[in-house]
Amino acid sequence: MRAVARARHIRQSPYKVRVVLDLVRGMSASEAETVLRYSNRRAAGPILACLRSAVANMNSKFELGEDLDHLAGGVTVVEAYADEGTTIKRFRPRARGRATRIRKRTCHITIVVSDGREE
Repeated sequence: MRAVARARHIRQSPYKVRVVLDLVRGMSASEAETVLRYSNRRAAGPILACLRSAVANMNSKFELGEDLDHLAGGVTVVEAYADEGTTIKRFRPRARGRATRIRKRTCHITIVVSDGREE
């Protein structure tokens, strides 16, 4: 049984988010939550929220009960990736009347969790 959660338009570049996602891919949900809670990276916050959402989605989708802590022990992070989102474009004044483009990147985080059983 699998469940998916997506966090869209996160205001951080996908390159920086992928570094944190590489840490938690393949871990159990409870271990991944511990790693993310004590990580110093800014991307850990949105990833933690997306992970909790994926576990809650699994609980509601398959009606596995109310105890999310018990559920999180047997659930593993099967897939975790960050795709590039829309880029916000801004301009900064430069010398001699010119302007330079500033690209503020966003990303879409996707986390897939599974409990090991096939549907």
